[in-house]
Amino acid sequence: MVWIVNDATIKGSETGTSFRQALYFKEIGFNLLDTMIWVKEGGGAIGSQLSYTQNFEYMFVLSKGRPRTSNIIKDKPNKSFGKIKKNSGRRKANGDVKQEKPRVVGKFSRRNNWWYIPVGVNKTNHPAVFPEQLANDHILSWSNEGDVVLDPFLGSGTTAKMAILNNRHYIGFDISQEYIDIAAKRIQETYESISA
Repeated sequence: MVWIVNDATIKGSETGTSFRQALYFKEIGFNLLDTMIWVKEGGGAIGSQLSYTQNFEYMFVLSKGRPRTSNIIKDKPNKSFGKIKKNSGRRKANGDVKQEKPRVVGKFSRRNNWWYIPVGVNKTNHPAVFPEQLANDHILSWSNEGDVVLDPFLGSGTTAKMAILNNRHYIGFDISQEYIDIAAKRIQETYESISA
């Protein structure tokens, strides 16, 4: 499960609800697999005149037990691409170092857990649309083709759209009929664009 959340600022103090939510998930049996940061390039809010502009949100990646799927995106260019890396390896609990075989450095390594993703242009009437790339990259990371992706806060349908485009199934719901209508229109347009 990916839980993307930010804190409100009330009377000059951040609420800290993001951390309380992450800790609550742990209390009810979830593992906190990764604490990620979405750096919202081109966006941000002023929480308080006494603090810096807020332009990130937490992305807590949670799982019950070991995750079934982990397709880590490798798109960070390696400066030493093609060179032979001779490292001594990892240190064991007893202090010994496990020797690793030399290896050729690949073109890319795994992405960091802070993602610079532009906010983008909101073409819907929804007040808080996630960028398509954000939904896309989480769907690619934590599911496989044919899997079902659930969005319990469907909003404008970004998650459903990216699930469709990545050959996944989706389930989504929202309490606002206005947002359901926006999502339904986007989903229909997505199906039309891939069948054209």
